[in-house]
Amino acid sequence: MKFATMTTWGLALLLCAGTASAQMYKWVDASGKTHFTDTPPPAAAKTAPMKSGASGSSGANLPYALANAVRAFPVVIWTTSPCPSCDSGRAYLKSRGIPFTEKTVTSDADEAKLRESGGNDRLPFLMVGRNKVIGFQQGAWSDALTAASYPERSMLPSNYQYGAATSGAPRQTQAEPDKEALRMAAAEAEAEEARKKKAAAPTAPPGFQF
Repeated sequence: MKFATMTTWGLALLLCAGTASAQMYKWVDASGKTHFTDTPPPAAAKTAPMKSGASGSSGANLPYALANAVRAFPVVIWTTSPCPSCDSGRAYLKSRGIPFTEKTVTSDADEAKLRESGGNDRLPFLMVGRNKVIGFQQGAWSDALTAASYPERSMLPSNYQYGAATSGAPRQTQAEPDKEALRMAAAEAEAEEARKKKAAAPTAPPGFQF
């Protein structure tokens, strides 16, 4: 009887632990109703707004399947200008509804960052997670995106906005001057000025006072 009781409690604890560790999903159906479930929502369901960043989204709600692909395999395209192949690659990603980040190569620093990422002198350079494709080849790009579970057709909401392209190696802003160093420099300059004034002051002959 004691064994049976312990077994029952053990099973109950296991079930509770399994329930506590289950992943919960929050999604919105077509009628606008919000659901909380422990199973993945339908592909057409909407998830919480994506933050600006890898996807370039400005807060648009991405469908569940697309949002998952963006999180797991962010897409980055390196471009330059003028570059007809870059234009074709960018247009292809947009036509398929792929959220992406665009980095431009216009300086030696940008080129160095490109090479660090695995690219070379040939642009555009596509990164889908860790998968990389040099040059625009629609078939190769399509295969890389499909392997990363990106939808074959655009599922982007109508209010989605692509982010602006940024430099491959963002320019460093000038560091704020060290306030303590400035204070010490000012104090030193003031002390030096006082020494000069003292040295220039007339010296009284012995027995005289000014």
